[in-house]
Amino acid sequence: MTLQSRRSFLKQAVAATATSVLTVPGRAGAGDDAVKRPPNVVFILSDDQGYGDLGCTGNPVIKTPRIDSLCRDGARFARFHVSPVCTPTRASLMTGRYNYRTRAIDTYQGRAMMDPAEVTVAEMLSAQGYRTGIFGKWHLGDNYPMRSMDQGFQESLVHKGGGLCQHSEPDNTSYFDPILVKDGRNFQSKGYCTDVFTDAAVTFIEANAERPFFAYCATNAPHDPPQVDERYWKPYADQGVDERTARIYGMIANLDENVGRLLDTLDRLKIADKTIVIFMTDNGPACGKTPRYNAGMRGEKGTVYEGGLRVPCFVRWPGVITPGSDIPTLAAHIDLLPTLLDACGAAVPPEVKLDGRSLWPLLKGEQPEWPDRTLFFQWHRGDVPEAFNNCAAITQRYKLVNGQELYNLETDPAEKNDLAAEHPDIVQRLRAEYEVWFKEVSATRGYDPPRIVLGTTHENPSVLTRQDWRGTENWHDGQVGWWEVSVAEAGSYRVTVQFPKDAAGGKVVFRLNGVEAKDKLDRGASRCTFSEIQLPAGDGRLETWLAAGDRRDGAERVWVERV
Repeated sequence: MTLQSRRSFLKQAVAATATSVLTVPGRAGAGDDAVKRPPNVVFILSDDQGYGDLGCTGNPVIKTPRIDSLCRDGARFARFHVSPVCTPTRASLMTGRYNYRTRAIDTYQGRAMMDPAEVTVAEMLSAQGYRTGIFGKWHLGDNYPMRSMDQGFQESLVHKGGGLCQHSEPDNTSYFDPILVKDGRNFQSKGYCTDVFTDAAVTFIEANAERPFFAYCATNAPHDPPQVDERYWKPYADQGVDERTARIYGMIANLDENVGRLLDTLDRLKIADKTIVIFMTDNGPACGKTPRYNAGMRGEKGTVYEGGLRVPCFVRWPGVITPGSDIPTLAAHIDLLPTLLDACGAAVPPEVKLDGRSLWPLLKGEQPEWPDRTLFFQWHRGDVPEAFNNCAAITQRYKLVNGQELYNLETDPAEKNDLAAEHPDIVQRLRAEYEVWFKEVSATRGYDPPRIVLGTTHENPSVLTRQDWRGTENWHDGQVGWWEVSVAEAGSYRVTVQFPKDAAGGKVVFRLNGVEAKDKLDRGASRCTFSEIQLPAGDGRLETWLAAGDRRDGAERVWVERV
């Protein structure tokens, strides 16, 4: 679907639902209200929390009673898989498609922006009359037209980039009192980040209790850095847990407390039986040098072994989903969008090709015909994915890693016994299936990043950060990158460029679409403003740097404002 056809679809869908009555299939024992009104959805997604970071998955130390209750009172997918890192998982959750189709292939350097022509679950539910809100982490584009508010979320309170304290955020950002973005404008929050996001989600739920809503509560915790009040992590340290892990567990304890607040809100408003609640995580744990309990699985975040891909996924809907259901069927991130649309009585737009399959019949306890299928997962650094580089092809029984290692996950979930030499036929079959998949998803859009659009009424000024610059090894000082942009309208622009505070003085150079400007930056200064640059419309590469002798330093941030 092109961006223009996506906008046309949304306009038509919203007009069609303006006079329609939302309905969903009736359920046993349901009253008239349950038949007429589709369910609310509260979708909770935590960040870098592994399968083993819960009490209900066997962790011997951590206490997570409220999250555990969702496993006890709802259904658990025992074999649920996601991508090895966060942006790819989020792209698949939002679209029901493999992330390689969406241009969102990595976590930074312009590879974490989802093509704006993709249609999200928020847009599909909005078209069905739902009120939609996101609270926390988006990580699919910081600038127009890729922000959450551009992609179907009517209310938005998010941080930028992949996490607080990264290069996309203002200086001196912390998990306490962070500067966030509320509906496109900077918002000075007060309190701990997870508490702030939950406060906003609770307010959203209260305001929309009488209508269908979709609340996407995507916390940045327990992603690094491990910042949380001492009262949450000190009890774990007192038990002998190393301080880093204790802090991670403390962040999860706070998260669990906030999950409880969301559940209590549903009870207080008497809408728990009208609400689907989903809890899951975006990838395996980020352990680093301090490994922690992960249910005996091999690998961690970034790997395609089970420790990096397999995550908890619980779904609760009182009166519809049988409490304590354990679903052994292989499932993945691409399945949740079609599942939610099915449960909410919403149709998939005919122009959209989904990769996922609705799990709703399984959640309802039915026994549908369910042919085995092969699911694919891959991630590595770089502008273009490479075949067989950190990839996995998974069926209900077998798993092929990097086209070479074969494991029977039913008998060897720890992936200790490589069966490739014993079953060359299975290796060859899964290799061939992977090659077909890789060629197809790579041909969907290619891997050039979508362009940040400058000079529109939707976002003015646009703030460019190292989160999305291209052409560098990383986003640290001493690197010089560029941004792929499109100038919406020709005209006069004010450009402010910010460099690290300890940068030496020198000459600032700015280039875009054949226009070049230069100015002097004194030692000790960090910003330079070009008050009036005449820019032509069109696609281009925005470059700017500070030159001092033979050294070049890239900008930390660039403000581009049409005046």
